[in-house]
Amino acid sequence: MEDMMPLMTRAAERTAGVVRAVRQEQFGLSTPCVKFDVKDLINHLEWVAEMFESLGRKGPSIEQGPYAGDFPERAERMLSAWSRPEAWEGTSPAMGLPMTALAQMYLVDMVVHAWDLARATGQEYEPDPAALSRAMDFTEQMVEMGRQRGAFGPPVAVADDAPQFDRLLGMIGRDPAWTP
Repeated sequence: MEDMMPLMTRAAERTAGVVRAVRQEQFGLSTPCVKFDVKDLINHLEWVAEMFESLGRKGPSIEQGPYAGDFPERAERMLSAWSRPEAWEGTSPAMGLPMTALAQMYLVDMVVHAWDLARATGQEYEPDPAALSRAMDFTEQMVEMGRQRGAFGPPVAVADDAPQFDRLLGMIGRDPAWTP
């Protein structure tokens, strides 16, 4: 917990900054995450924050609701839920995974979806280096399960000597060279 909370916090804050900079006229733009346009991706981030807040309180997995425009506030509530030591204990009743794995899943979502949103809306985005390193380590271990569950797409070829973030993006099915 001691090392993950700062990573989760910085990743959520960076993602919230990207979300806040999105203009309403950009909502219909495509994103590198082929399932979502900009508005749908922000809505997905709202759901991720709400769901991980519930999971951090050992609550149920929840369904995604309609777009609300309150991702930064939801992210703060999620971080509050995970700031409690008991949030890190045991296995999630709703997902059957260790709580530490869920925290790392959240980190990967924040790091990657912030890039998706920034790329789609013409914003600059650099993930926190420590968060990127942790997200990469976790994803290398979980990528096949992620593909089986539909969270990741087929890999995109990226040079072995490419920057770490490009390799992470390629591993989960994103083209680091994607442009709108």
